[in-house]
Amino acid sequence: MWATITRPFAWLMIQLYNWTGNYGVALILFGLTVNLILTPFMAKSKKSTMQSTRLQPRIQELQTRHAGNQQKLNEEMQKLYREEGINPMSGCLWSLIPFPILIALYSVIRQPLTRMMFISSEAVTALQEFFVNSGWYTIPEKADAYFEIKLAGVLHEHWADLQSAIAAGEETLSKVDLSRLTDVDFHFLGMDLGSVPDFRIWNFDFSSTEKWLPAVGLFLIPVIATLLSWLQMKVGEMSTPQQDNQAAASMKTMQLTMPLMSLWFCFIMPAAMGIYWISNSVFGMIRDYIMTKIFKKQLDEEDAERLAARQERDRDLELKRLETERKHAEGTSEKNTNTSKKKIQANEKQKSNERKAALDREDRAARREMLGIEEAEVPASQVGNRRYARGRAYDPDRFKLPDEAAPVAASTDDDSAGSVEAAAEAAEKNEIEEVKEET
Repeated sequence: MWATITRPFAWLMIQLYNWTGNYGVALILFGLTVNLILTPFMAKSKKSTMQSTRLQPRIQELQTRHAGNQQKLNEEMQKLYREEGINPMSGCLWSLIPFPILIALYSVIRQPLTRMMFISSEAVTALQEFFVNSGWYTIPEKADAYFEIKLAGVLHEHWADLQSAIAAGEETLSKVDLSRLTDVDFHFLGMDLGSVPDFRIWNFDFSSTEKWLPAVGLFLIPVIATLLSWLQMKVGEMSTPQQDNQAAASMKTMQLTMPLMSLWFCFIMPAAMGIYWISNSVFGMIRDYIMTKIFKKQLDEEDAERLAARQERDRDLELKRLETERKHAEGTSEKNTNTSKKKIQANEKQKSNERKAALDREDRAARREMLGIEEAEVPASQVGNRRYARGRAYDPDRFKLPDEAAPVAASTDDDSAGSVEAAAEAAEKNEIEEVKEET
């Protein structure tokens, strides 16, 4: 299954090498091609990240407003993301795509015979046996993860001799299919990109330029890759600043760990991986710069349109409110026809109850008048059924006649006993009325 996944990358790599004839240039073009293919996906990630950054003030406002209610905060944030058309996870998902490509490329570089040239394992074994018998290659005592790179290097050095042996029908090579063999030269700028860089610079042989210069060049590849990896993350942070403290802390941690990881990987893998890492970082920074300028302009226009639409909506609502107040004041307000059936039924029921209560009051008043029962005088202090809700000494004209307010209050206190007797008489009349109604 993994061979199927790596096949497109291997085909692209071998085509670029056949076109350029230079392994290093083919790696750089491979990095450019991968960046161009991933641009639409990385554009989604970039735009989503920039949109989320612009929402940070509103998110902080929601966090402050719903500090003690995490469930409500999550609901409001989801609502905000939905209204703005943002998927907060898209920025993370698309940014993970380069890692499978990196693993696939590593497999192609580490196994150029089986992964890039599509030679069977039996053919690789036959080649190794032929190289050993010819004295061109010695099988290492320990297992070597990069033995196919070394076999490919021997293949390049003795390409003419190998072709002559195949044409002569050499017994070891005639049993396998070697038609897809390709003469690959791993050298680039005097460096063997199939070899692993050595960080122990004190062990370099400085006796001649031909020995120490390629070694120093291989040593510098991981260092340059690390610096460019850090610079790429720094450029991304400057173009999309993180306003959230937690996000900023995570970004600083990544700026430290990711370059260190790239440094370590480049020193334990073939130098070809470092060349790809360098090219990928350079093209990534160029892509990030261009997308930042494009999306900044787009988002500014979208924010301006959204602000104008919001202001227009608020203006319309204010005009409607003023018009409604004017119609209420003039008494020309129209009936709202957009009322639910349930509310209409409730209003009709309330009006029916009010009409029934009015008829009951009129009926009671007519019966009392027929029986000669006089209505008890309602005192000014009565509110509803509470006769003295405002106090027994309440006088509605106390502010109009300040000189007479005290005597009136005093007379009211003197008549309080009489009021009690009047209330008793009224109760007795009510009982007489009820008896008459029953008869």
